[in-house]
Amino acid sequence: MKLTHTLIVLDLETTGTWVEKDRIIEIAMIKCHVDGQQERYHKKVNPGMPIPKVVTELTGLSNECVKNEPFFKDIVKEVLNFIGNADFGGFNVERFDLPLLEREICTAGQRFEWKTRRIYDAQKIYHIHEKRNLSAAYSFYCNKDLEDAHTAMADTQATLEVISSQVDKYGDEDKNLESLAEFDYTVTAEFYDPNKRFRWWNGKLYMMFGKYAKHLHLEEVASKDPRYLEWILSADFSPEVRNLVQNALQGKFPSQPK
Repeated sequence: MKLTHTLIVLDLETTGTWVEKDRIIEIAMIKCHVDGQQERYHKKVNPGMPIPKVVTELTGLSNECVKNEPFFKDIVKEVLNFIGNADFGGFNVERFDLPLLEREICTAGQRFEWKTRRIYDAQKIYHIHEKRNLSAAYSFYCNKDLEDAHTAMADTQATLEVISSQVDKYGDEDKNLESLAEFDYTVTAEFYDPNKRFRWWNGKLYMMFGKYAKHLHLEEVASKDPRYLEWILSADFSPEVRNLVQNALQGKFPSQPK
């Protein structure tokens, strides 16, 4: 790969996926110079908060692993020195890693400008060039081209064949089709309700709307401004949200699902 400017490929492991609140637990960077030389930077980080079990299962990083590691504020200057004026590459860095890194650096009292640099996001390029539609699924699972795509019966027939192939590829022999129901990719751990009005973070529910959005958790709002919760009950919100708020006004709060 020939470069005309220094490139840093970046990846962060974090306590979750909420850019505004979650913290870094591991940072890795490879700096690629135009002359072909490479430098590496890799640090585990104490996030100053509990690491959720699901994150430990995914990354292998536990509270015990990072308890003696530096806080991000203690390494922020060496991180910035390593970055210098390089461009960035990574997988989903534009939507996640770089915004979260920017917030961590700002919280540590430093500045970080990345939007003026060139960003090479492998995920974006991947999704542009490798389609993830029914025709692509039909080709991948059934090794056939989808004729008459976007006509109802052709799409229906192709979907049936894809599901059948997925049963063969991923399914349990005894459960057969029913085993596919176990593959539920809906994000349920982060949000309380289907409309994503309330989000879990560090064991508390935060509103994702209104004047307290992303700042106060539900118990704080119930204590400081119960009239705001009464307004929610009178407005057009889902039954899940209304039930949640009604209970909160009575001092009842749910526990985060494990």
